[in-house]
Amino acid sequence: MELVIIGIGVLIFLAHLFAALFEKTRIPDVVPLVLLGLALGPLFGLVAPAAFGKIGAVFTTLALVIILFQGGLGLNFAALRDSLAEGAWLTLVNFGATAAVVGPIAHALLDLGWTESFMIGSIVGGTSSAVVIPMVRKLKLQDRSRTALILESAFSDVLCIIVTIALLESVRSQELRPGLVLGQIIASFTLASVIGSIGAVFWSNFLARVRELENSLFMTPAFVCIVFGLAELLGFSGAIAALAFGIVLGNIDMLAGLKVPGSFFARLKPVQLNSTEEALFAEIVFLLKTFFFVYIGLSMRFTHWNSLLSGFFLTTAIFIVRVPVVRWTMSAKTSSGDAAIAGVMTPKGLAAAVLASMPLQAGVAGGAAMQDAVYAVILFSIAATTFLTFILERGGVRAAAQAALSRLVPDKARPS
Repeated sequence: MELVIIGIGVLIFLAHLFAALFEKTRIPDVVPLVLLGLALGPLFGLVAPAAFGKIGAVFTTLALVIILFQGGLGLNFAALRDSLAEGAWLTLVNFGATAAVVGPIAHALLDLGWTESFMIGSIVGGTSSAVVIPMVRKLKLQDRSRTALILESAFSDVLCIIVTIALLESVRSQELRPGLVLGQIIASFTLASVIGSIGAVFWSNFLARVRELENSLFMTPAFVCIVFGLAELLGFSGAIAALAFGIVLGNIDMLAGLKVPGSFFARLKPVQLNSTEEALFAEIVFLLKTFFFVYIGLSMRFTHWNSLLSGFFLTTAIFIVRVPVVRWTMSAKTSSGDAAIAGVMTPKGLAAAVLASMPLQAGVAGGAAMQDAVYAVILFSIAATTFLTFILERGGVRAAAQAALSRLVPDKARPS
């Protein structure tokens, strides 16, 4: 027990050190944390994910909820209005292109059936909110680009989950119903957003009273968890609900100015989070992010070198296809520098790790190889995103990358 307590303290100190290095060198702190988890778990066997029991899964989900909520707080309605269509279009095209490219490669390398191969494509078709949001908040990006990347990371989780589950069911029943899948996606997005928005309006009108209670700072994150859990219980996306909660709460002063005299909303008295509460959330996110990425490293298992090598080639293909996708989907108003960053911002994370275990649990042939390959993609994609982002932050390299990106696809191919 004493060693565990010491280990937690050392981990927090290291996390602050990695964060300080990011500020000085622009090397993101994600990879050192994942590598630390790999060292403690798969490499040296000092800690096993099973030691955390069900708490590990609960903890990683909690980290995702709070990170999404804080990400929503930082989005203003003006940037959201400018980036919503762009973020949705980027999500759809990147998901479809990634699945289309990864499927045949997985079929050839892992000797899987076509449905199982495209299931891998759907699992890794999105980007990780837990990686993207902390990174883009620290990078020098236009508000429009930052918002589009945050929205993509949240939207794509829903696509990955619903499409992967649909493919898994099709393997069991030998039947795939695209109409049902599309309906589930639309319902999950729309109703989760409604739940999160209503929760934010409700909470903002009780926040002043809540502050009168003793030790009430943690009540807002507690309510975010309730909103997330309620959306999940109803069969919708808790992630989208948490993001919508943060967006509405962060812009509640603007909504208050739109109240119509004599209406129900005219009687409401919403308030925003104060500086103390926002600082608390920043500290919570820092701690949760630290343990989240260490846990991701701990959870990785590579039992076959073929799966590890396949994961490397799949990751390479994902990054290759990402560049034309970004050039085609992002607005012509996007700067070349932002487009270059967006072109490498495709890390995989929690959603992919959870979905990777489902085929094996369901008894799908080749489930173990699928899980190992996806874990390898998670590792390589996070490392590649971190490394390439660091490279693009360097002046000369960034200019060369922008020039190469500009020549790849004509500007007129991008929607405005």
